[in-house]
Amino acid sequence: MAKDRTLVSNRRARFEYEILEKLDAGISLLGSEVKSIRNGKANIKESYADIRDGEVFLVGAHISPYEQAGRFNHDPIRNRKLLLKANEIKRLSGKVMEKGLTLVPLRLHTKGRLIKLELGVGRGKKLYDKRETIKKREQDIEMERALEDD
Repeated sequence: MAKDRTLVSNRRARFEYEILEKLDAGISLLGSEVKSIRNGKANIKESYADIRDGEVFLVGAHISPYEQAGRFNHDPIRNRKLLLKANEIKRLSGKVMEKGLTLVPLRLHTKGRLIKLELGVGRGKKLYDKRETIKKREQDIEMERALEDD
């Protein structure tokens, strides 16, 4: 059975967006990028996915250069192609055309030997939704503390 291990996560995405749907996508990487990601030297907080000409690209993700690669290193903020089936791309493009929906990267994880990107279809939260999320989180923490005291 393939071991699933989270390498990099985008915790801010769940706060900023209401995630309606999730799917796993392969990601086209260079060798030095794979080594950097496995070392945890990636940042997907400011990134998003974009659909262009029937292909999906990860835009704005920063993968730090791998120190041992030397002159064969990669560009840290290049656009990376996401590997999805044609029917998945059509379905996603239809959803993105709807008002207010966007493709948000949630986490980079391993699936066996492969590195996958968990992509979420999300709708941006309003300020009052964010306040409600904070309030719920604080209530959960208080309940856990009360249970520990007993």
